[in-house]
Amino acid sequence: MKSRVGTLVLLLGSMAQPVSAQLSQPNEEGVAMGHLHYYVRDVEANQRFWESLGGDASSFGQSVVMKFPDVLVFLSQGEPEGGTEGSILNHVAFRVQSLDTIAAAGFEFDPPPSGVTNVFTPEGERIELFDDTATNLTFTLDNDDDGAADPVVARHNRPLEVPIVAHHLHLYLIDDAVEEAQDWYATMFGGKPGTRWRYDAVDIPGINLNFSYNPDAGGAPTVGRMLDHIGFEVTNLEAFCEQLELKGVTFEVPYTLHTSGIGYAFLTDPWGVRIELTEGLRGL
Repeated sequence: MKSRVGTLVLLLGSMAQPVSAQLSQPNEEGVAMGHLHYYVRDVEANQRFWESLGGDASSFGQSVVMKFPDVLVFLSQGEPEGGTEGSILNHVAFRVQSLDTIAAAGFEFDPPPSGVTNVFTPEGERIELFDDTATNLTFTLDNDDDGAADPVVARHNRPLEVPIVAHHLHLYLIDDAVEEAQDWYATMFGGKPGTRWRYDAVDIPGINLNFSYNPDAGGAPTVGRMLDHIGFEVTNLEAFCEQLELKGVTFEVPYTLHTSGIGYAFLTDPWGVRIELTEGLRGL
């Protein structure tokens, strides 16, 4: 873990070219989805996978960065202990306009698609895909019938306007703590609580966080796995970190301003999901 704590510092110090992030505008707390950071054995093969899925490749220091609407996918060389299967963060999901288009790009689906299916990276990481025929896409705010009153969360309930976007992260909790996790993410990051299909969820601009109680899921922390951590992009990050500390959050890496002008900090949620907070990826 020590080497990965310093990874962002290394990347920033040897940045090859700027990344033009396509991230959502932040919520009232200044938070939006930022990035997913994968450690893989074969960066080139994984880059081809994400490019075929619709990502735009760039470089960021020693990592490849795949740019999608609402999220950046970092690919770094590493020897992961396993994938998301068995991790507290069980899978990542994207929404696409057409699964036929994805099939035409050479992907094989498992199971056969019926609005929702899976594809797998060259190293076996499962990526869930939905198209607009899926019946389990929509998100309903608590105390609201369809989310229509909130233009940000309403994005889940209307046809997709671009080929692919980030959709959700699904946490499988081995303890019966779904309500607690939902409340924690809503409280810490200004997320909007509600329901995505049958799952308790929290919506943050650019991503929906889903929570399930699954005592047999494994529940390993994300650190050391292929998807080592997730990232939120935060406006006024230093002040935001101070507010999180007042709420009881302990940072593994406290707020740091790199000489590049990018701010960052690391924490881990109570269930083992490592989270990097950044300020500055949006403008690269």
